[in-house]
Amino acid sequence: MRGAPWRPRDKTPQHMSLLYDLSANAVRRLYDARIDTPPVLDAGIYFPDAVRFAKAWQAIRDEALAVAARMQTIPRFHEVMPAQTPISAHDGKDWRVYILKVYGTDIDNHLAACPTLAQLIANTPDVLSATLSFLAPRKHIPRHRGPFRGVLRYQLGLSVPVDAQGRPAAVLSLDDQEHRIGNGEHLLWDDTYPHEVWNHSDRMRAALLLDVRRRHMPADMRLLSDALIASVGLVARWRGID
Repeated sequence: MRGAPWRPRDKTPQHMSLLYDLSANAVRRLYDARIDTPPVLDAGIYFPDAVRFAKAWQAIRDEALAVAARMQTIPRFHEVMPAQTPISAHDGKDWRVYILKVYGTDIDNHLAACPTLAQLIANTPDVLSATLSFLAPRKHIPRHRGPFRGVLRYQLGLSVPVDAQGRPAAVLSLDDQEHRIGNGEHLLWDDTYPHEVWNHSDRMRAALLLDVRRRHMPADMRLLSDALIASVGLVARWRGID
C-alpha cells in the first residue's frame, strides 16, 4: 500500500458541527418535500453500474483485505469527520474508513493500492465518493439519518461474517426493516431514512460504500444537488485532500 492513509488536516470546530446539523435538517426537509421514494431503490433504474461492482466483488475484497492488514493506520470515521463523533465513537469500538474518493476528488495513493476498484470508479461518473468500511467486532453504529436525498448509498458486502444460522452477522436496520448484505451482495438505499448498523460477530466486517448521484430528479432539484455536491467537494479539498 503506497503512502499513509489520508486524514484531514484540521479538526472541525464545535460551531461547525452545529452548522452541519442545522443545514442538514434544512436540506433534508426540502428534499423530503420534493422527492418521495422508498428506502431501498432499484439499482437497475437508479444505479445501473451497480452490477459491474458486484461482479468484481472478489477482486475488490482481496484489495480491501490487503488494506486491512494495516488496520491501525486507517483512520476512524470520527477522525475524518469529527461532527460524527457521537455516531462513530460512542461505544469505544472502531469504525475505520479507507477513503478513495471524496465528492469528485481522488485520493491517488489509496486508489493506487486498489487498482481493480480504482478502474471501476474511474469508469463510473455517477460515483461521487468511495470508501472501504471496516466495522470492528460487536460494533454498533447508532440510529441516525443522512442529510441529503440527492445522493444515494450503494453498499457491497466484501468480507461479512456469518452467525450460527449461516446468515450475515452484520445487520443494517433501515427505516425499521432489517437487511443483511452478505459477501458479493449489494443494496442501493437512501440514507436519509433512519438507519443503524450492528456487527453481531467476533470478526471484522468489510464493505464497499459508494455515494452515487441520484437519477430521475426534478430539474430544480438536480441543479440544487449539483451545487451542493460541488460545495461539499470544495470543503473536502480545503480540509486537506492531497
